[in-house]
Amino acid sequence: MSSHLLTQHIYSTDVDGAREEIFRFLKYKSYVKVIYFDGWDRFGASAVLRSIAAVLPSRRTTPELCFDRIIYIDCSEWKNRRAMQRAIAEALELDPSVMASLDEQDEEDDFNEVDESSRNEIGIVGQAIDQTLRDTKLMMIFLNGSDEEVDVGIPLTRYGNNVMIWTFSRRCLELNHGRSRVENKLRYTHAILGFRDSIKELSLSQFCGLLHQEAATIVARNPCMLDINPTIVADCCLYELFLHYNFHMATNFDWVSHASNYWVCDAIIQGYTARDISNALHREINWKCNDVSLLDGVLKWYMEQLMLPFLVINDDVVYKEGPYCWISVTSRNIEVRRMQTIPAVTSSFFLAFERSDHPPTLPNVLFEHSSKLGVLVLKWCAFDFALPPFLKCRSLKFLGLENCTDDKTRQGDDHTDWAYLYSLSVLDLRYTEWNQILSEEKMDLMTNIRELNIEGVRGWQYIANLQRRLPNLQRLRIIKPTCQWKTSEDFDNSFIDKPSMEILDLSGNSDMEILPASLSTTSSLRLLVLDGCYGLENVGGLPLSLEYFSFNGHGPASQWTQTVELPPKQFRSSTTTGNKDIRVSKISLQGCTQLKNLFLCWLPNLIELDLSETAIKILDFKSMVVQVPRLKRLFLIGCKHLRAIIWLDESGSKVKSNLELVCIDTRVGIVCARPSINRIKSFRLQVHVVAMDARLTRSLKGLLWPYLKRDTPEDVLRPKGWDGPSRKGPPKDVYSYNIHLTSSPVYDGVVQFEATPKNKIGPSDQKSLQQIIPAGPYNDVLSMVSDPPMQAFPQPPTTQSDRHIEIAKGSCYVERELNGDLGGLMGYYTESLHVHDVSIRAIVLHDTSVPYGCPFLRWCCVERCPKLDTVFVLSDGFIMVETLWASDLLMARWIWSENPNHIYLYIESFQDLQHLHLRSCPSLQFVLPVFVSSFNGLKTLHIIHCGNLVHVFELDKKYANAPHIIHDGVLFPKLTTIHLHDLPKLQQICEVKMVAPALESIKIRGCWSLRRLPSVGARGQGEKKPTIEIENDVWDVLEWDDDHCPDHFEPPVHSRHYKERLPRVSVLR
Repeated sequence: MSSHLLTQHIYSTDVDGAREEIFRFLKYKSYVKVIYFDGWDRFGASAVLRSIAAVLPSRRTTPELCFDRIIYIDCSEWKNRRAMQRAIAEALELDPSVMASLDEQDEEDDFNEVDESSRNEIGIVGQAIDQTLRDTKLMMIFLNGSDEEVDVGIPLTRYGNNVMIWTFSRRCLELNHGRSRVENKLRYTHAILGFRDSIKELSLSQFCGLLHQEAATIVARNPCMLDINPTIVADCCLYELFLHYNFHMATNFDWVSHASNYWVCDAIIQGYTARDISNALHREINWKCNDVSLLDGVLKWYMEQLMLPFLVINDDVVYKEGPYCWISVTSRNIEVRRMQTIPAVTSSFFLAFERSDHPPTLPNVLFEHSSKLGVLVLKWCAFDFALPPFLKCRSLKFLGLENCTDDKTRQGDDHTDWAYLYSLSVLDLRYTEWNQILSEEKMDLMTNIRELNIEGVRGWQYIANLQRRLPNLQRLRIIKPTCQWKTSEDFDNSFIDKPSMEILDLSGNSDMEILPASLSTTSSLRLLVLDGCYGLENVGGLPLSLEYFSFNGHGPASQWTQTVELPPKQFRSSTTTGNKDIRVSKISLQGCTQLKNLFLCWLPNLIELDLSETAIKILDFKSMVVQVPRLKRLFLIGCKHLRAIIWLDESGSKVKSNLELVCIDTRVGIVCARPSINRIKSFRLQVHVVAMDARLTRSLKGLLWPYLKRDTPEDVLRPKGWDGPSRKGPPKDVYSYNIHLTSSPVYDGVVQFEATPKNKIGPSDQKSLQQIIPAGPYNDVLSMVSDPPMQAFPQPPTTQSDRHIEIAKGSCYVERELNGDLGGLMGYYTESLHVHDVSIRAIVLHDTSVPYGCPFLRWCCVERCPKLDTVFVLSDGFIMVETLWASDLLMARWIWSENPNHIYLYIESFQDLQHLHLRSCPSLQFVLPVFVSSFNGLKTLHIIHCGNLVHVFELDKKYANAPHIIHDGVLFPKLTTIHLHDLPKLQQICEVKMVAPALESIKIRGCWSLRRLPSVGARGQGEKKPTIEIENDVWDVLEWDDDHCPDHFEPPVHSRHYKERLPRVSVLR
């Protein structure tokens, strides 16, 4: 608490009076900048602040109340500090680009797995707010929905004439006495204002006046209520207070979840939008009172004076007649309370006797005058089921029975009038086995029923009776049945003609083995709850409209909610009693395109989970899918909204250790065939990913980390001077992954390369350069120039390795992620890499402070990347690469760059390189720097159309004086084939002496600046010399020495085609 906190009492008993007192405080205490208003025991505070925001602009004639800007920030539904900053930015109408940064950061945090409650302000938005408010006199009115005081994070209250008035205001109605608890939370506040006395000092009219203003605040922040009279909302608030007061006194009387139903069935809310409004109010109206005596003191006095429209009777209260609309009775015997009949004006009646093996019978005349009764709830009562005493309640819309029994005192005849069933909207039976009301005959009468809840009695029998009945049913709960499950012949057709059903709860149907096939036809179903359905083996065939799904193996929730949402955490079962055989092995929610959230818990036999084509954004194995130790297969194909998968750490879950197959595809509107498990190789884990957004690869690190950390590059690389053993490659058959970053629909799990006959030129054909140069703006010129025959350019590698990454057209955030987890995955563990048709400038395989490249990479194909400057930033640590194939890299200056500050550690780099193929890289200056004395594995070198290439292998400047390289040269012991075509600036293949004793053939065409060939040495008698095809002009100017002379080659085959004069046309366009 601030040591200088000023306390000021408010004496007014209404909103307007309190507002004017606060204005006077602002006028005479202008030095106070941050003010907390506590209301009347926390009640009514938000209404006063809303009134201040509405009236303050009209008080500009008073200097102390004149503000340049007045912003009203309602964060009563608290999310996080960033949401508060967003509300401020919206109130200030900041530039759309600033607002977009909030969306971008939220998206980034989704990929980073940042919990929503932990998201803080953004600096750039804070700067924009500061700049907007600079030199401005501001009044900020703030409803704080968090549990702590919030420093709003902007300098609007720290200097100048700015003022902030705020209060704690959650989406609930509070009655909390004890201001000291609030004072202890205050750190930045200068003054606290509140009603001098307790709210108990208010008269009923004053209390209702405050309640009406609170209702107006609720209406103002809900667009769907703008046409509703606040008095109606105030009545709903009062009804909820009646329930709260009743239920806190009888804690086992659990019917509060039906509040939104009561408002409609009691006719407080009417009209065709009544359901929508009641659902919205259900989220807004929730009374909180930490002091029971405060609530008792307020309401008991009002009821005793017959001032309230409701009455709560217990064993300490004797009934007095009055015009009560809502009555609740909790007693041993209703007759003892002197209640014979319910008043005619009563619209809601709750009666709960004490639990007994022989519950008391309802009086015969109790409902004699209840023509307006809309809500009736009975608990531990007895009455004749054949002739219930409330038959005359023709307006009855809600009937709730709990632990009621049939006393069979009278026998009804076939002519009993059940007309009240026509008007019934909600029927809730709990542990009340009233089979007659759920017979087919009676169900046919319930044409207007919207909700049916059955708990603790028969299950499957009632489900079978639903076929083609209750056509307007929206919510169905058949939970915790007491009879063993049996499947009837019509079971599969139970949900035919249920187009309006939104909620289906079958919790506790432990013997149910299958779901009705007709469930897929419920086109409006949004919530499905199967908690405690132990007998189900497979779950699938669910409707596309499903938004929420729950399957808790620990059992049903203790309470349900009326809104379409998962069972709240505080109501979920967390332990299992007895040895339950939870059979479900496969859950498929494939095609549920609206699915937003799910909860799966304690499903020990679950093997496969399919969430394909759902709207899941974040899949969290800490809170959404927990205790599934045998999960082996996970499918997320067609999940275009997916941003992250949050895995438990190894100590908290067995999920990752048992997973065998993970398939992810986030492309829009594309559903590909799912890969199958590789049976040839016994991988413990196979991962297949197709994603547009490279940021999704951040989630793969968490999945693969248990395997990757056992298989680090340090286990493979052998630095200089290392005398110990070196393992050649990672352990095989442990894990594999195939990651494809693209938006292209052409993908079937195999890398697709574009190979056309244009890449091949027959040995005797005369073709134009168009056949080996990609189409471009100079084709008309090149077509005039004849070209000599050359052997076909080699095709790119097509066989994927067990750890493959492909980056292709349509992918986004690639370059950024190459510096992160994608680069680490690619650089440390990938065996094959294909990059094509993307606009990146370099392949940075991980943090550049890590001193090695790709120790496991075996082949790499890079093509059609127009902005690529450097293929690989590092050239150290490529100890397993066998093939490099690069084509159409217009801006690339080198394949492996030269870093003057890098110290090379790994002498085995490039020792396995066998094939080097380059095509159409016009800016290329060299391929890789030389820092080793030999390339032991290189067999073929094929380079065409690289106009700026001077050397293929260029000596690293740090080794310019290395004697073993300068004098002895660089050895290529296995090099057999060299093809060089259209390299006009090429001077030498290797900047230093190049020794190739196994060379068999050289084909050179268009390399007019070439001055030296590789040294092959003299061959023994009978040994074939290397063959050479070369233009005569080039051959004649080659440089030779004693160890390197023309006689070491077969006589050259000179081309019949030489440089010709180009057409007299301009090629500058």
